[in-house]
Amino acid sequence: MTRGMFDTRLAPGFGIAKHACASVVGMKAITYSTYGNPDVLEYGDQPMPKVGPGMVLVKVKTAAVNPVDWKIMAGGLDAIMDLQFPAIPGWDVAGVVESVGIDARQFQPGDEVIAYGRKDYVHGGSFAEYIALPERLLARKPASLGWTEAAGLPLAGLTAYQVLNRLGLKAGETVLIHGGSGGVGSLGIQIAVAMGASVIATSSQKNHEFLRSLGAEPVAYGEGLAERVHGLRPDGADVVADFVGGNLEATLAVLAEGGRHASIADSAVEQHGGDWMWVNPVGADLQALADLVDSRKIRVEVAEVFPLDKAADAFRANMEGHTRGKIVVAVDHNS
Repeated sequence: MTRGMFDTRLAPGFGIAKHACASVVGMKAITYSTYGNPDVLEYGDQPMPKVGPGMVLVKVKTAAVNPVDWKIMAGGLDAIMDLQFPAIPGWDVAGVVESVGIDARQFQPGDEVIAYGRKDYVHGGSFAEYIALPERLLARKPASLGWTEAAGLPLAGLTAYQVLNRLGLKAGETVLIHGGSGGVGSLGIQIAVAMGASVIATSSQKNHEFLRSLGAEPVAYGEGLAERVHGLRPDGADVVADFVGGNLEATLAVLAEGGRHASIADSAVEQHGGDWMWVNPVGADLQALADLVDSRKIRVEVAEVFPLDKAADAFRANMEGHTRGKIVVAVDHNS
């Protein structure tokens, strides 16, 4: 046999994560074994994730619920994403590095991290005591955020950050954000303000004071939106970011000449010069966002926290769509 990487005599312990805790052989997790509503979620024992080359095992402190979690669970993305049952849902995670795999060099056991942990297929998610992720997805947890808030940052924050950056938002420009009181929108307002932009954001009347506290000029959504925006900015908005969908007509009505627009929920924008975007799991972008959080004091609004064994209730709360801020699951009761 040729001596090399497959000669185990040269690699004792090959395939075993460095600094792994040998006593940990299983974990508690939320899973589903068929598509459906939150009733299909089950709490129980699952095997520990394997920690391959370039991967990191994270002991989960908190995980956040996002609409994509229950849309996948319902089978809504079956046409574009592979899924292996039983699936552990969840892409947002905050936790502590437990061990690192072969050739993982960026993090060490004990490091506090966050991640938008979307992998190539749906299986081992964040609603579990442990999750194994490629280290390229990880960023260091912002020191200014507690564990509960930290879990709510990655997917929503990255979405807003990447949309606004792709649209080339500049200091001094006006951006209209559709859905300003939601998880993505509320972070988008703060990111845009930190970039030096002037922000107008839509929400129901009851959330207007909240939008003002984030630095935005609030306007009510619905009929007459274009007139209300033009009342604030007669020339319209330089940039429009739609974080809820169903706003193409209003977007085009308020967009300034030469303006740019994007949506994360409406593919029809592509037919009108806009970008249809889905967030990418880029650790470097997440680190830039985390650094922005610490330097600019961006805050993450948390609506409610559930224990892991009540994750189905957390999904139901998120599905109602009326919460202001993030729904978070505390996996570690000490978080």
